[in-house]
Amino acid sequence: MSDFGLLSPDRTVRVLPALPASALPAPVARWAAGLAEAPDPVAAYGYLPDVAAARAAELRAALPAWAAVCFALKANGFAPVLDALGAVVDGFEVSSRRELAAARAAWGSRPEAPLLVSSGPAKSDALLDALLAAGGTVNVESPLELHRAAAAGRRAGRPAAVCVRVNPLDVPVAGDLTMGGAASPFGVPEEDVPALLDAARTLSEDLEVVGVHVHAASNVADAGDYAGYAAWVLDYATGLADAHRLALRIVDVGGGLGFDATGEAPFDLARLGRGLAALDPPPGVRMILEPGRWIAAPCGWYAAPIADVKPVRGRTFVVLRGGVNHFLLPASWDLPQPLAVVPIERWDARLPRPAVHGARATVAGELCTPEDTLVPDVDGVTARAGDVAVLPCAGAYGWEFGLHEFLGHPLAPRVVLERDVRRPSPALAAASPGDRS
Repeated sequence: MSDFGLLSPDRTVRVLPALPASALPAPVARWAAGLAEAPDPVAAYGYLPDVAAARAAELRAALPAWAAVCFALKANGFAPVLDALGAVVDGFEVSSRRELAAARAAWGSRPEAPLLVSSGPAKSDALLDALLAAGGTVNVESPLELHRAAAAGRRAGRPAAVCVRVNPLDVPVAGDLTMGGAASPFGVPEEDVPALLDAARTLSEDLEVVGVHVHAASNVADAGDYAGYAAWVLDYATGLADAHRLALRIVDVGGGLGFDATGEAPFDLARLGRGLAALDPPPGVRMILEPGRWIAAPCGWYAAPIADVKPVRGRTFVVLRGGVNHFLLPASWDLPQPLAVVPIERWDARLPRPAVHGARATVAGELCTPEDTLVPDVDGVTARAGDVAVLPCAGAYGWEFGLHEFLGHPLAPRVVLERDVRRPSPALAAASPGDRS
């Protein structure tokens, strides 16, 4: 992968065949077609929140009772999606006060308190205070942050509950991104953890170390490998607790459940469940998983009207009224991205209508930069100017990950799609044009 994943339109990414429009759920296809009816069509995000809730419930059911699911709110902060998830997850992983407020709102009136954990290498004092007031746990990432958490505990009048986020010397699992085993702003280097725990003992009136957090890799495809990684984190955490006399209550293994947008290699939840069920955590210890993309990606679609189709020196470019300012993830991670095209028959007959018929094409955006390539190559594309391109699996790190102000183009509205497939009307409910989570 390149440094930022965008610089070379010829980078190596798996080429997928274009999906037929009939592969889209009926509400999605109707909504996408409705976008073309606007006087000035722009791209948008459409969501089916129940899809995310069903996946979270499926994951929760596969895990042993001592494991918990805290949705990583950075993956999708859209309130209707969070409301659906709030009914089925055990809590949320948050990184800002706004995310914390959104998580608490999504939890609603459930009688039990949510599990709230917070990560990030530069937490503000305001976030620490708000998290402690909400009963959350701080994943401490440096010696200074340990002292700042203790200061928050003094201000709150009770010890702050903290986990030590560890950057391990070696990462025992492979994924698309690695957050351990090398120099990184994330976490405390494993070799420095004993000194940090010594410092924590001097602050024991104001903080309590209750756990260990390791988020070593993202998008781990093999469920057996992930279960082995979780076992490794549990062994490390219990050994650390024994050596330093910690009252261990939390072992947080982060996120990283593998998600395949093509659907060809689904993550094996049953295998993960069997692997975790074979573990024997100490009494009172809870293992936390922080999935984001695995839960939310399939609940969203990014749709953009096709502004032009351009043959250029042996290549064909399908140019969208949208771009990486809205949907950056596939380009930044070099991920294979499915594509479908919804045909729109209405067209101004006074204008030429360029098209591509069953050929390979590159899907680009409207930005004035060659970095705006959403999908480097798609096979078998049939598309015309005025049709609508739909990118599935855009429910995670989509709107939230965009470059919203770049070049000043319109924001992509976020909408909840209606679910009654018998209704012929475009699926536009709970519209939030230009809203900001």
